[in-house]
Amino acid sequence: MRILLSIGVVLALFIGAIGAGIIYIKQRVEQPLMITEPQLYTVERGSSAYRVVKDLRQRSLTRISPFVAKVWLRVFATDTDIKSGTYALDEGMTLTSLMAKLTRGEEHYFSVSLVEGLTLTQWLDTLRQHQEHLVFDIDANRISELVKNSPWAKYHDQPEGLFLADTYFYTANTKASVILSRALSAMHEFISVEWQKRQDDLPIDSPFEALILASIIEKETAVPAERSLIAGVFVNRLRKNMRLQTDPTVIYGIGEDFDGNITRKHLRTATAYNTYVIKGLPPTPIAMAGKEAIMAALHPQTTEALYFVARGDGSHAFSTTLEAHNNAVRKYQLNKR
Repeated sequence: MRILLSIGVVLALFIGAIGAGIIYIKQRVEQPLMITEPQLYTVERGSSAYRVVKDLRQRSLTRISPFVAKVWLRVFATDTDIKSGTYALDEGMTLTSLMAKLTRGEEHYFSVSLVEGLTLTQWLDTLRQHQEHLVFDIDANRISELVKNSPWAKYHDQPEGLFLADTYFYTANTKASVILSRALSAMHEFISVEWQKRQDDLPIDSPFEALILASIIEKETAVPAERSLIAGVFVNRLRKNMRLQTDPTVIYGIGEDFDGNITRKHLRTATAYNTYVIKGLPPTPIAMAGKEAIMAALHPQTTEALYFVARGDGSHAFSTTLEAHNNAVRKYQLNKR
């Protein structure tokens, strides 16, 4: 009887010790990591869950012992198949919540804003500035390949204006060409839908021409409320077979030689983009357009205006006659010089 009692006591102590050990391990892994501010953590390819715990100890982000970590990972952790990548560590995160994030592969997303009104060259500069987490793999051949394999190839082989201006999100080590490919697809998807809803009887014959017009609108005004009105002016001029006479197209045609000052010589020099010389639209977009400018091109405001001039504060004065326009030019431009 005493032997059985002794065995019972030993078993109870043993079970109690196991229970206490389990409680201790669970308490340790549920304690918040020593994160004082949000930070990024990169799991290298081929890393194991235990290696991550050891690294966290070396970085003083946890005090959990190697023994406790091994027991927890081998016995209690439901999944230890972690994915490589860069992850966000936030205050209050525990070892269990971190491991859950790593096994689900919930990587941190970075963002890059590809701004409307800029050229492709300027966009590439923006992408280069994000090389800490973005792989810049773009050259002329890569861009040419993207356009060649896109639905836009039937219109033109130049890439300007074919990518949708927007903010794009990506994980660490994403290739810049992937971002551009997404912007290219986004533009085609957006305008394919909106082209079907366009205003009747527009003097543009294709989605590509809509992009050309939208890019000019984008460059002419930074005032959102003016986009559709400026579109209305350009549509009126196209319908009347009037030259668009818009400075941004001239500047684009000058290219890298433009020094910031547009001259009478520039306005008289014949280029494919000089809308003071040519009639109709230039051959390609002159900048990247956003959704709002595209919508303005497809749904211009009804107006009698044929002219506009910058007021000097970002907005424009609109006129229906050349005489009124010349008066506005004297008021807002010539008298301020």
